[in-house]
Amino acid sequence: MTDASGAALDELARTPVLLTALDFDGTLSPLENEPMDARMLPAARDAVEALVGTPETFVALVSGRSLSDLRVIAEHGDDSRIWLAGSHGAEFWIPGEGAVEPADDPADVALRDRLRSEAEQATSDLEGVWIEPKTFGFGVHTRRSDAESADAANRRVDRIVAAHAPHWRRRTGHNIVEYSFRHEGKDSAVRELRERTGATAVLFAGDDVTDEDALRSLGPRDVGVHVGTGPTAARALVKDIPAMAAFLAELARRRSAPRE
Repeated sequence: MTDASGAALDELARTPVLLTALDFDGTLSPLENEPMDARMLPAARDAVEALVGTPETFVALVSGRSLSDLRVIAEHGDDSRIWLAGSHGAEFWIPGEGAVEPADDPADVALRDRLRSEAEQATSDLEGVWIEPKTFGFGVHTRRSDAESADAANRRVDRIVAAHAPHWRRRTGHNIVEYSFRHEGKDSAVRELRERTGATAVLFAGDDVTDEDALRSLGPRDVGVHVGTGPTAARALVKDIPAMAAFLAELARRRSAPRE
């Protein structure tokens, strides 16, 4: 454990009400060629469940996945005490209440369906490229394609969206480009969760560029953790998912111990 990680744990263990907000893919679960195959590593699940059971601690999964897909891969039941923020914070699941989903303009939905279909047609000849349906748009997956096909797919879909929906939000991630007619981000998701839980501090952890919005939004009492290497706004770094799970397990242990 680094000095920064140790200091972060000390601060988080002492805060009266803690919100632990965690990205899913690459943070708790390995990245998969088939996105719906993703599941938490056993050590990560054990740590998350331990945190859920600690005093004055709220745990949330904050993901770019659609809420319905996030519930599947997180194996999230109706009685779960874990909060969810899907679609980068456009959808929520609140324990005891259920899904909170916005009502969207039918014109936005129709445009989403049309552009998704055009993207599928435009990339159908590129091996390994897959268009993922999302509640508010779609994603172009290129993990299974070569670099040339990935570049061609992204250029073709960029042209389609620029021509018909230049106001849409574009995000890049690990071998995916996402397009959405909603503009929420993980920063707004964390802000909403903080307000709803009354947290006095937030731990946010993620591994991808889409997590940097949330990491940059954190305050002086909060802690950001980046999983992996590379430029980040996070204060603490862990090398991989098992190390992230160990960090969370230690946090659960400290939150469960008698406080001074």
